[in-house]
This record gives sequence, structure tokens and C-alpha cells, in this order.
Amino acid sequence: MAGKRRGGRGGRRENQPLKLAAFAAILIGLVLVSLRLLPGSPLQSVASHWGDPSGPDRSTDAPTDRRDRPRPTPSPTPSLEPLPFEDRQIDLDLTGWYAWSVLDTRTGKIIGSKNMGETSTTASLIKSWIVADYLRRADEAGTTPSDAKLADATRIIRDSDNTRAEKFYNSIGRSASIKRMVSICKTTDSRPAADGGWSRTNLSPRDTARLGACIKDGRAAGPQWTKWLLNEMRQVRGAGDFGIRKAFPAAEQKTIAIKNGWVDRTREQEIHINCLAIGDNWTMGVMVRYPIGMGYDYGMKNCQKITEAVLRGDT
Repeated sequence: MAGKRRGGRGGRRENQPLKLAAFAAILIGLVLVSLRLLPGSPLQSVASHWGDPSGPDRSTDAPTDRRDRPRPTPSPTPSLEPLPFEDRQIDLDLTGWYAWSVLDTRTGKIIGSKNMGETSTTASLIKSWIVADYLRRADEAGTTPSDAKLADATRIIRDSDNTRAEKFYNSIGRSASIKRMVSICKTTDSRPAADGGWSRTNLSPRDTARLGACIKDGRAAGPQWTKWLLNEMRQVRGAGDFGIRKAFPAAEQKTIAIKNGWVDRTREQEIHINCLAIGDNWTMGVMVRYPIGMGYDYGMKNCQKITEAVLRGDT
């Protein structure tokens, strides 16, 4: 019996710390409640906003769906500077047939006369492709044209040398080269001459503008030789320097690359005059045909006159 009484007193002593801890917790809780209710207490400010939708960190007007959140206004797309040409039909008092086309090299948009898809023989205009095809194929083969060959190419472009053009044309497969032009430059109206010669290649003004774009963007001559070719075309001289670029101010003419063609066709009793020009963001083709007895000068001036007729008034 004495042993049991000692054990009971020990159990009461062991429960005393637990009672003290519980009492302390109750006391702390009462203190916190009193502080929360005390005016000016920081706990009172926190409590007033806890779970309150009108608190400073939430807005009753804020959307709950992500799709309903305000979206930033997209920046407007910068408008392109207008081309120096207007898309309009012209009716000039010219003898014979004529057509024109302009391609915007920034957008690919083509404008021109209603008959811009009709073809004529290119004469020397096609030499721009012949030289481009020769240079690109040389680079693809891993070879560099000799200085003599480059000098020949210069004469073909700047001076429209027929003998050298014929040699180049033979070396690149003759009409096979024109078929490559159709494929590479995505022309739609063009075809090789029936006799396989370069002078009678058929091109439309629309395809002439496409050929210009093909030269300008590097597809024709390839990345190695495009800059060189365009520089040569800017230096066309002598009898071949006429037409489209003559319609522009003198300072701007120097920046425009050209290649023209002119020939009298005894079979058809016609003169064919053709003009290709490559500007900063455009290419242009103009073609004319008229009776053979009227001479070259008539068509050369008409290439310029047609260009002037479709230029914007502020050019």
C-alpha cells in the first residue's frame, strides 16, 4: 500500500509541467486577441485586410479569366515607301506595239500594262542572263573565271559584244541555258528561240522584270558574282545606254543597273527594242516593236517615254 501511494504522488508531479504549458498557451492567446482588438495595433490592420477582397492587393475589377486580361496593342507595321511608279494604264501615240511591267522586289507585286504578258524577241537584253548563268555555273563547279574571261564578260555587258556573247552562250549549253532561266527565275511567258539562238529568245515585259529581280537577289549569278554583275550593268555605255534609266534624274541614273537590246528583224520587217532596269527596290521591263524603216532611235526614245509616263509625279 505504501508503494502505491509513492507512485501516485510521482504521477501528479509529472503532469504539472504539462498543465503549466497549457496555461501559458492560453495566456499567450488572450494577449494576442487583446492586441488585435487594441486600436492602432499593427495586428488590427493586418486582420482588417485578411481575406478581405477590398484590400490593397486585390481589385474587385480584376478579371479572373486570363483570356479577359487586357492585351498590349501591337505596334503598327511600318508602311513601305511607295515605288517611283504608278499602277496605271497609259495610251501613248506610238507606232507599233509596246508593253511595260514593274516588279516591287520587297513584296514581289507586279504591275504593268494589260499586255505585259505578251512576248517579243530579246536581242541583247538576254546577255544579262547569259553572263549570270556562266558566272553562277563556274562558281558551282568550284572554278574562278580567268581575268580574260571576266574582261570578256565586261565587254558583253557594258558594250554588248555579240561575238563574245556567242562564245559564252555556246559554253553554257545554248537553249539549255534559257530553260534554266525559266526554272530559276520563275518566268511564265518565256521560251527559247526555235533556232536555239540567244537573240531570238522570247521574253515578256513581265518576265523581263522577273529576270531583273532574279539578278538582283542573287539567284541568277549566285552569291559570289551578283555584286560584280550589277556593278557592270550600272556601267553600260555607248549605244546601249538608253531607255528606262534616262527617265530618272542624272544622279540617280548612276545607281540603276540596265541591259538593253535592239535589233532589226528583216523576216518580220520590224525593229525590236527592249529595256531592263534594276533599281533599289524595283525592276522594270519595257518592250517595243514597230516598222523596220523607222530606225533604232525611235524605239530607244520610246522606252524612255513609256517609263516617264508611269513615273509618279514627285519622282
